[in-house]
Amino acid sequence: MRPELLNPLFAPCDTIDGVGPRLKKQLAKLGIERVLDLIYHLPVQHIPRIRVARLASAMVGQVIIAEVMVFQIDDGDGRRPTRVRVTDAAGRPATLVYFHDRGYARKILPRGETRIVSGRLESYGDQLQIVHPDHVVTQQNSDEIPEREPVYPLTEGLTNKRLGGLIANALERIPDIDEWADGNFIASQQWPCWANALEKAHAADNDAAARTRLAYDELLANQVALLAMRQAARKRRGRALKADDRLITQFRAKLPYRLTGAQERSIAEIIGDLAADAPMLRLLQGDVGSGKTAVALAAMLRAVEAGGQAAMLAPTELLARQHHATLTDMLTGLGVRCAILTGREKGAKRTALYAELAAGQIDILVGTHAIFQDAVTYKDLALAVIDEQHRFGVNQRMALMSKAKVPPHVLVMTATPIPRTLTLTQFGEMDESRLDQMPPGRVPVETRVISQDRLSEIVESAGRLLDSGGRAYWVCPLVEEGNGAGEQAAAETRFALLKKRFGDDVVGMVHGQMPGPEKDAVMASFAAGDIRLLVATTVIEVGVNVPEATLMIIEQAERFGLAQLHQLRGRVGRGEGKSVCLLLRAPEISETARDRLKLIRGTNDGFEIAEKDLALRGGGELLGTRQSGEGSYRVARPDDIMHLADSARADAKLFLEHEGGFQASPRRDAMRALLYMFERDTAVPLLQSG
Repeated sequence: MRPELLNPLFAPCDTIDGVGPRLKKQLAKLGIERVLDLIYHLPVQHIPRIRVARLASAMVGQVIIAEVMVFQIDDGDGRRPTRVRVTDAAGRPATLVYFHDRGYARKILPRGETRIVSGRLESYGDQLQIVHPDHVVTQQNSDEIPEREPVYPLTEGLTNKRLGGLIANALERIPDIDEWADGNFIASQQWPCWANALEKAHAADNDAAARTRLAYDELLANQVALLAMRQAARKRRGRALKADDRLITQFRAKLPYRLTGAQERSIAEIIGDLAADAPMLRLLQGDVGSGKTAVALAAMLRAVEAGGQAAMLAPTELLARQHHATLTDMLTGLGVRCAILTGREKGAKRTALYAELAAGQIDILVGTHAIFQDAVTYKDLALAVIDEQHRFGVNQRMALMSKAKVPPHVLVMTATPIPRTLTLTQFGEMDESRLDQMPPGRVPVETRVISQDRLSEIVESAGRLLDSGGRAYWVCPLVEEGNGAGEQAAAETRFALLKKRFGDDVVGMVHGQMPGPEKDAVMASFAAGDIRLLVATTVIEVGVNVPEATLMIIEQAERFGLAQLHQLRGRVGRGEGKSVCLLLRAPEISETARDRLKLIRGTNDGFEIAEKDLALRGGGELLGTRQSGEGSYRVARPDDIMHLADSARADAKLFLEHEGGFQASPRRDAMRALLYMFERDTAVPLLQSG
């Protein structure tokens, strides 16, 4: 139950004076629904203002504070702005410009009066102007204009001044809470207390130590939650899955290749966990093509042979169907039944599948979110495998686990190599197995970075490959983060041009907006070689396996995160022939973008890319929003994680393992408040029992 002293922070934002229905909707667009959201809506920068006695002494581009006298007002209309003509004390003229004014300017700037104004000084021809001054006050109220002012992320119709006022009101509601962090550590860092840090982070002095303190609080909440989950999991009694591994032996024997040392090591670690009473909670990290599916299947076969069922959860239907096809092929002759359940299975087919699953006639179920819906009942779910775990949250993982009669073993997988510090903050409650070897015979993909203005050469090069019977992918640019419609439009434009060049029977297209059956049909045609050039969006990033494809072309590669580029590159290089990945970049790109493309061109090692990318990008987002499940943060940035994660983990261990945690630590009430504020409470079973 949430601590009562937090109630003022969890109150709706419309409990603040002046927030009506219209403003409430505007705030919701910024993700602000509670008072708590307001106090953590931190500024992105602070504007310095310079007081000038004469306009001539100011530089164009500076934000100034100046005293002016109004001598003329030219009212605007729907097409023209209102222009207020003013002069400074030396008689230098300037214009204050207001668009869509509706009489506001004439009201606050009466002709013949002197006012103190603030805004960015611009030049328009040989005239000086300020467009929409951010402050206009009388001489008596000159001190109301701050010489430094926070600038907040905004939405249409909401001014910085208005939002700043709401945040100031929200900050007055901060309750008096004891310190939740280790006092000795806070003192050694010379950080302010939490309430003071919030005030300083919003204040005009832009206190870096305050913001770092707030980032630490967030990481501490994360680490306490993860370690509490780990602690609770190890106390629970699960089910030991013991068997003679007959199925695993048969599976190994039918493989056309030998498992790598990393695969054998990971299987041994997983089998060891499954044989114990405490439920397994293990992360399997592996680079593109490192053989995670084979390792996961070995784990599922142990569960099946021990008399239980296994479920495999995938984030997309495309990936789920790819896993189902791969597993079905690997299971040939073993007498193990593998079924698939997604949103596409409907009616009588879905009803029959429910019945077979409940009766234990299905050994392994692969699917999307559908596999843990209310109507789904397992006879004996013993193992849950979750692929691309960073696309799911803790609650979704628990929803699948709740389908078991006793706490099941859990194996989560990711094909996006994650730096150690991010692994610590996203998967810190788990044991880790790492596939750091590639199967023998895999030829490294050659990567080249080429300017987009050589597009015609690329098209001709692709044509020669297609004429020889080869297959290629052509990935269209990420038009706007999260904008699937934009990606679809880009793909359709390129598809039309390439189809015109190579013919309808050669070129196909897939994107995320296509119906599932249509998407599957195109992919099947590409896999069969009927279509030899596949134009696609990032929908093919994971779960696509066509060994005959040897060319990957990615347009505007500088728009993609390195993890995403590496995943896309991993769609080729799966067969015996040499494969090439062409990264097409804009003719002019930033130095940072150039360095990132140089990094991915220089190595095929996803773990190396992840570590170097984190160091290179610093405050940028490493995984991209498409791959940010439970690991997203309000305040902490990747560089904060690099520098603070170890300290936060040490503090969390001090609290849970040495101070007695939620049962005995003098910090327990404050820590519970911290976890509720950062919404980590649902991930901590000890909160309910402590």
